[in-house]
Amino acid sequence: MTNAHTNAQTDTATNARTATAAQPVIDVHDLRKSYGARKVVDSLTLQVAAGEICGFLGANGSGKTTTIRMLCGLLTPDGGGGTCLGLDLMRDSRAIRRQTGYMTQRFSFYEDLTVFENLNFVASVYEMTDRRRAVHDIMGRMGLEDRADQLAGELSGGWKQRLALAACVLHAPKLLLLDEPTAGVDAKARREFWDLIHDMASDGLTVLVSTHYMDEAERCTRIVYLNNGRIVIQGAPEVVVRDAGMVTYEATGPDPDAAARKLRQVPGIEAAAVFGSAVHIAGMDRAALQRATAAFDPAFKWHEVEPGLEDVFIHLLKQKDPA
Repeated sequence: MTNAHTNAQTDTATNARTATAAQPVIDVHDLRKSYGARKVVDSLTLQVAAGEICGFLGANGSGKTTTIRMLCGLLTPDGGGGTCLGLDLMRDSRAIRRQTGYMTQRFSFYEDLTVFENLNFVASVYEMTDRRRAVHDIMGRMGLEDRADQLAGELSGGWKQRLALAACVLHAPKLLLLDEPTAGVDAKARREFWDLIHDMASDGLTVLVSTHYMDEAERCTRIVYLNNGRIVIQGAPEVVVRDAGMVTYEATGPDPDAAARKLRQVPGIEAAAVFGSAVHIAGMDRAALQRATAAFDPAFKWHEVEPGLEDVFIHLLKQKDPA
């Protein structure tokens, strides 16, 4: 009896731990937020698993920032609910904020303080013990040691973003919310920034990040596309591209810029863009694309290529109300 009782307790504890581990970090349903008559977020339901890097895509005004602010407790939803980090979104907003790192689009730290002083201030806000050690540790992880005494206002855009990221994860949050974190940052700094994000995700940090850069979206575990406050498509980037049904062709020829301008006016061609010396066209109707290419300047030799996430993104942008 004693062994049976002990085994039952062990099984119960194990099941509880498994259930906790399986619980999504973000698990919200039917979130709604309006400003006057304008619905910014409309019946949004979202789950994000632990350790996932979830990319938020959508046009400006699609509801990405408002959703992020509701998830971290800065905005109260008008309706709906759920949990974030296992805490009730409506009742536990203060506790959610303490366990979340939120990085806004704009640099929001003190430019007349040094890198160290900014991070030390953040550590004091979170009432961290041994602040100096915590600050030095995060500077080491983010490669900021050599800039500890540099004024934040003197940093380049890439280093400012790195400082902002360091401040967001200084208190060891379980969830990181990033709102277009690399806007205006050069390609090298963006790549280094994303390397840091992946390093932290591999350590178990969950990340929700909004971006307009398709190369960044492709580095996410899953992408979620919003339109008018609603999720219209989601999945792994390669799955979203595969299931979109886009058809793309490419060709080289004389004056590709002029060719792209003409091709944008052709029925059935949703997008025409220049990549280097090549013209790239995309659409949903293969027959229409074939007719367009056959009737075009014979100097252009067309061949079908794999569609990319950018082709799908442009297609979705053109839809007034994607299904």
